[in-house]
Amino acid sequence: MNMLKYIGRRLILMLVVMFGISIITFCISHLVPGDPLAANLGQTAMSDPEIVAAYEAKWGLDQPLHVQYINYMKNLFHGDMGTSIRTKQPVLSDLAQYIPATFEMATIATIFSILFGLLFGLLSAARHNKLPDHILRVFSLMGISIPAFWLSILLLYVFYLRLGVVPGSGRVGSDWLGAKFPTGFLIFDAITYGEPDLLRDALGHLILPSFVLAASTMGILTRTVRSSMLEVMQQDYLRTAKAKGLSEGRILRCHVLKNGLIPSVTMFGLSYGSLLGGTVLVETIFSYPGVGLYAYKAATTLDFPAIMGTTLFIAAVNVLMNFLVDIIYAVIDPRIRY
Repeated sequence: MNMLKYIGRRLILMLVVMFGISIITFCISHLVPGDPLAANLGQTAMSDPEIVAAYEAKWGLDQPLHVQYINYMKNLFHGDMGTSIRTKQPVLSDLAQYIPATFEMATIATIFSILFGLLFGLLSAARHNKLPDHILRVFSLMGISIPAFWLSILLLYVFYLRLGVVPGSGRVGSDWLGAKFPTGFLIFDAITYGEPDLLRDALGHLILPSFVLAASTMGILTRTVRSSMLEVMQQDYLRTAKAKGLSEGRILRCHVLKNGLIPSVTMFGLSYGSLLGGTVLVETIFSYPGVGLYAYKAATTLDFPAIMGTTLFIAAVNVLMNFLVDIIYAVIDPRIRY
């Protein structure tokens, strides 16, 4: 019963947060300097008052801001995110087209960051104040500090332009341009329909952007795991285990790992949401056709429906990951339910 009440409270908070995000995003997107008419109409059309009036009426820009928001929310409750001013397509259809690419990139980046962040954090804690610890701390700090745009350009220059060991920008090579994929998830489609060439091509295009996305999160996870493990290793029951003659490996597996990972669960869960939010810059640099590139183009043309759609999607993923982390916390530590 306590667990059900806990989940119910979290669900109500999710709805409140999403409602607040929708208000803030709608207001900011409409109050930023810039004119969507000038961004989407040519100079000749802008000089014609009838065309301008018809354009404003079509997209609801002639109505007060609060009326525009109410109409948007009414449509949103019916599953309608509006129509993109730039693509002239429903925003929901555009997102359905771009989400698979971002999902694949963020998923691979999350797997990389969690696996290596956990491994490096454990190794750094086990070799505290020794050479491996110092080296891994430097690398984790570099991963956190290096800007994503600079790392993207550096990797493209070294591994694509100079060495030629990985493909360049885009999601697939020229051989697959214009091809139709059943689900839009290239890795899944390539495995399901037996296309090893497509699988190699898709994974090749994912290596660099996924690594750039994972670098920062990997550094944060490494430092988080290291600090939590070191804290656990100072507890009295660890000294007792050592006094009993247990091996270092057994102590790490049975005592340090289980208790030390509890504070890191938050980082593991939220890393996926943060990676989805960080794809805007990376996808733009790598010309990767995902939600981030779609959001960038929407922002540069003041495409309000598309801006709202991408923001709400990324926010919903982050809120959902927060919710799942809260549930996992409650399962691991029942005291949180109360």
